[in-house]
Parts: sequence; structure tokens; C-alpha cells
Amino acid sequence: MHRILTCCDVSWLEELRNALGDLSPSEALYCSDACLKRYLRARNGNISQAKAMLRETLQWRSSYKPGSIRWEDVAEEFKTGKMFRACFTDKLGRPVIVMIPRNQNTRTHEGQVKQLVYSMENALSYLPPDQDQLAWIIDFEGFSYFNNPPLKTTKEVAHILQSHYPERLAVGIVLNAPKIFEYTLKLWKPFIDLTTYKKIRFVYTRDPSSLKAVEDVFDLKTLDLNFKGKYDHAEYARLMKADEMRIKSFCENASSNFEYRMNGQ
Repeated sequence: MHRILTCCDVSWLEELRNALGDLSPSEALYCSDACLKRYLRARNGNISQAKAMLRETLQWRSSYKPGSIRWEDVAEEFKTGKMFRACFTDKLGRPVIVMIPRNQNTRTHEGQVKQLVYSMENALSYLPPDQDQLAWIIDFEGFSYFNNPPLKTTKEVAHILQSHYPERLAVGIVLNAPKIFEYTLKLWKPFIDLTTYKKIRFVYTRDPSSLKAVEDVFDLKTLDLNFKGKYDHAEYARLMKADEMRIKSFCENASSNFEYRMNGQ
């Protein structure tokens, strides 16, 4: 049965939590109320479908172990700055992931998928307490089809984002894309979820008026969309290693506190 989901309907969260059954401590920690709400929204309030989707994610996280990916595993993928977390946020303090296809430097399927997962986990760790979505900017300046990742990689990345990070996209800024992209998206509109379609904004730095498409998301007075020469690999490596220590400490404390509560202390 499909229902219109309201975030305040605690009974739906309880129903989904009961449907999931017994969870391991790490699974129970992952399945927060906010997490359950995202999966319910992604499946339009259908408890059975949300359960199946979340169970698939729990299995994926158990086998793929996204939290175990370290900078050394993906450093080569980041070397040219084809993907990184921006040093700025949107108006709501949400992290921004930047992708620059022209900086493509590898053809390795596993490495590129790991880079995507690593970037997602890192960016999500910077979410403000009252937010659960990220902003994306894809800069197509200088794009060539030779920069495209392998089709296998594109499909895998799309599957991971849709299946294991549902409802995480706040807005997707398509920057300086060839006009054919915009036309193609309009052709595909009937086949794209309307909510997702509305999150995609086209911006062209040569057309200042197009910035109005994102004025509700970013402060245009401070927004700098020129990413050429801005990525410093050595500095980014330092930041990521520091983040890994921060995230590790946070997870250990969260796990200890969770076990403390479960033991009735």
C-alpha cells in the first residue's frame, strides 16, 4: 500500500523497524530514524519496498565496507581533481561534491567506484544536524566523450547512488554542459522521477542570467564556479587523512554509546 509520507508519522518508522527484524549492532546503529525516513520517501511510503531496499543496502555495506576505504586506496583517482568535496557549502550548510569530467585520469572500474563511495561517505560526515542531503556540481567545461568513464562504471555508480544513498541529492548543478545535454534531459523527462528532475539545474558561466537557477541554493555574491587550478592534491590528501581520523573517532564513540544504551545502562 502506498501512502503519502509525513516525517512526523512515528508509527510508520516503527512499522518499518519491526519489518526489518533483528539487526546486528552496526546495522541497528545505521538504521536511525532519519535513515528509515529516507528509504520510506524513496519508496513512497511502501513499507515492504522500503524494507527490501534497506536490507539490500545493509548487505551491500556489510560486503563492500564503504567505511573501510582509505585515502591510500583512492589517492590515484583524486590526483587530477576529477571529483572532490568543495571548500564551500550551500545556504543551508550542506556539503557540495564537485565532479569535473575533463580531469578524468584513469579507466579503472573498481577505483572510480571506490572514489565515488569514499566521496559520499566523507561528504555525508559534514552534514549539519538538521540536513540529510548533498549538493552536486558537475562542471562540463572542456568535456569530451573521451573523458567518459566506462559504461560499466557509469551503471554501477548510478545503481549505488540510487539504491544505497537514496534521497541524498538536494540539487544537481550541471555547469557549462553542451546544449545537447539539456535537450536530451527534456526528452527523457517522462521517464525520470519528477522530484529528481526538478533538482537538476543548468548553469552557464558565460550567461550570468542562468545563475538565477541556483540563487535559492547558493549565495551568488560569494559563489565561485571557476574550478580551474583550484584543486590542490597534497592539501586535499591532508584534509582527507584528518577526516578519516575524525570519522573513526566519531564512529567508535557512537558505537560505544549505542552499546551502552542497548545494555540498559
